[in-house]
Amino acid sequence: MRLEPARETLRRVWGHADFRGLQSTIVGEMLAGRDVLAVLPTGGGKSVCYQIPAILRPGMGLVVSPLIALMSDQVEALKQLGVAAARLDSGLDPEERANVWREAEAGRLDLLYISPEGLAQNHTLQRLQKLKLALIAIDEAHCVSQWGHDFRPDYRTLGRLGEAFPGVPRIALTATADARTRDDIRSSLHLDDAGVFVDSFARPNLSLTAERKETAGRTAADKRVKELIAARRGKSGIVYCGSRDGTERLAEALAATGVPALAYHAGLDARDRDRRLARFLAEDGAVMVATIAFGMGVDKPDVRFVIHADPPGSIEAYWQEIGRGGRDGEPAEGITLYGASDIAWALRRIDGRDMPPEVKAVQVRKARQLYAMLDGSSCRARAVRTYFGEEGVAPCGTCDICRAPPMLADVTEAAQKALAAVQRLGGRLGRGRVIDHLTGKTKDVRADEAALSTYGIGKDIAPRGWRDVIDHLLIEGLMIEDPNDGKPLLTLGDAEAIRAVYRGARKIHIRHQPDAYDPSTRSGDPRRRKGGGADREARAAAFDALPMDVRNRFERLRAWRRGLAAEQNVPPYVIFHDKTLVDIAVEEPGSLAALGRIAGVGQAKLDRYGRDVLAAVADVS
Repeated sequence: MRLEPARETLRRVWGHADFRGLQSTIVGEMLAGRDVLAVLPTGGGKSVCYQIPAILRPGMGLVVSPLIALMSDQVEALKQLGVAAARLDSGLDPEERANVWREAEAGRLDLLYISPEGLAQNHTLQRLQKLKLALIAIDEAHCVSQWGHDFRPDYRTLGRLGEAFPGVPRIALTATADARTRDDIRSSLHLDDAGVFVDSFARPNLSLTAERKETAGRTAADKRVKELIAARRGKSGIVYCGSRDGTERLAEALAATGVPALAYHAGLDARDRDRRLARFLAEDGAVMVATIAFGMGVDKPDVRFVIHADPPGSIEAYWQEIGRGGRDGEPAEGITLYGASDIAWALRRIDGRDMPPEVKAVQVRKARQLYAMLDGSSCRARAVRTYFGEEGVAPCGTCDICRAPPMLADVTEAAQKALAAVQRLGGRLGRGRVIDHLTGKTKDVRADEAALSTYGIGKDIAPRGWRDVIDHLLIEGLMIEDPNDGKPLLTLGDAEAIRAVYRGARKIHIRHQPDAYDPSTRSGDPRRRKGGGADREARAAAFDALPMDVRNRFERLRAWRRGLAAEQNVPPYVIFHDKTLVDIAVEEPGSLAALGRIAGVGQAKLDRYGRDVLAAVADVS
């Protein structure tokens, strides 16, 4: 299929010189009349893949889209380009609907957008069957999958479109779908023979950061969000909150500081939502504080930051929501605040949903994988891309982990034990049973299991510590959690990488030392300390006991760190912890070699910050 007419349409209508990525291949498939499943990253130009074929093929393109706001935005954008487009949705009055049908039946439309709910009405389907269709596009196709992050039951009915419109090529598009979700989309939509095109999930202009919330509760999180936005004053951004009340409260607090902030959630009147969306799209520096009801398909190109005040439910949702920043290709930030209470809340929410047990188990696994990524020590962009099935992904160099690698605990030996246990157990057990096996706590253990060399080999580590290690191995792709119809089983992942871990050629590190096994507790997990006031007082007393010259050096180092953190838009502790700064102030190193011997000063930080630290210690201005 020659693509020159498509390229000419792209140049003439959109003003772009040529296609990007997989666009040309997908457009060629559609022009040839073949079905397609396309997974392209947010901002990757999915719409062009069906809009151009709809213009060039005989007939009208039918586009199924999940949100009225999304349809309206896309139709208006097409009209601006001179493309004959319209929409059928509940927001139209009878006269407007009649006019849309007249235009469609007269063959004067290139594209008609409709919701899955509207398409489910028999009279609508029957009327469409009388028209000549160029193609059928199902946008945001992850909504069809119960394994996905935004399941909508009405999407399940779209599988009948193949029978209702025989011979009409169909394309399903989404920005976020792992392998299982892709399989479910193909099966549910009866796209068994469709070509599957999955582009790279790389977004090199996005700089990713995750911060552990220092304390639970809304006050601290809201305070941190206000600090982050104050440092980005004048830039447009999106803040995601987990509740409607949270959006209203935080938007009001930001507005009180002079930030043009708006709240957006499903509880607002539709007209009010539309007004707020229009203001956000039009106003420079506007900040939208929203629930997940906001954002799907919103094409504001200059969003410079996306902040999750509350984390999303999965890596798919995370990547889609973060991806709304920097759609113009310019630098943008994705910042996520998270804490232990958040994952507990996420798991409770999943448990309270009415869904089959096997689906619930998958959603739990997805939530755990997200938090393992947020609290992990690996490049964040690489972790996300690996999750979606990309191989050989290099570190991004721009996320917080790449910019300032954290102090890590070497758990290579523990990883070897966990991998060996899963290998000897033959992938027959889930995470909890594998941990019981490692700690030697399996109830009514069978003789053949007890005889394995890995049984009880991990008695020195608490179950909580083993969960941290296994979560990290899952993110690294060294282990795989097979869904197994709702009863997940641990199996081994990349064989070559595992051999490297066994040989010690590949080291495994996590961000904190795993908890030691505590025989005084029923679970084996050590008790969490509450409060910590005595510890804080002891630390304060110890600091006050330091000589004045040491305290002055410490304050100079903190001032240097504070300025550097502001420049990099990172929390100060990711550069150096207070304890490391105190040790530097006490030791007063006079050379890079001496500085490098202080705990918490790794080679990368020594190379990057060493001379500035020595200058601050010596008070060289």
